[in-house]
Amino acid sequence: MSKKALIVWGGWNGHEPEQCAKIGAEMLKNEGFEVELSATLDSYLDEKKMMALSLVVPVWTMGQITGEQEKGLMNAVMSGVGIAGWHGGMCDSFRNNTGYQYMTGGQWVAHPGGIVEYIVNIVKEKQNDPVVKGIKDFKMKSEQYYMHTDPGNDVLATTTFSGEHEGATWIKGTVMPVVWKRMFGKGKVFYTSLGHVAKDFDIPEAKEIVRRGCLWASK
Repeated sequence: MSKKALIVWGGWNGHEPEQCAKIGAEMLKNEGFEVELSATLDSYLDEKKMMALSLVVPVWTMGQITGEQEKGLMNAVMSGVGIAGWHGGMCDSFRNNTGYQYMTGGQWVAHPGGIVEYIVNIVKEKQNDPVVKGIKDFKMKSEQYYMHTDPGNDVLATTTFSGEHEGATWIKGTVMPVVWKRMFGKGKVFYTSLGHVAKDFDIPEAKEIVRRGCLWASK
């Protein structure tokens, strides 16, 4: 029986949620998942459907979620359904919802300079982790996310800020998580700050990390 995945997309259009959701859907279908694409947060209200999932992929930047919708999602993950996502689609979603942030392990706060060139460094001690194994440090030209992150995250890759953009000299040398995994109850949580727009997934390493992260998180 194939695993079921639910991809819920929407929110701010600048992150190309529909296009990115379709990339995620194709990726999961290639891995044998039965994928449902949804453009409504009400999907989280269907408890029977949620509990039957292996994986939820949220692609929803900013916006607002009701208490009941949030509870439906969090209860499913707490019970063992995996959650995996990227960039603002997962960790800049519902800025007022600290419970959601508690689950995901981080929240975007800035991206100095907007689209910049930066390097993603695989954490040396994590080089044998299945999500990053065999992947070398690589370059991105995209938004370099400055985030508030949970110290309990298992960080697999980082980036270092130069402090050269927007006069933010005080962040020079700051090492920021880019890829992490964690638990929330019985559910596995995967996140990467890569994936600003669809073309970011043209970078093979970025796409492969998302693919592996989804597989790792899946119930």
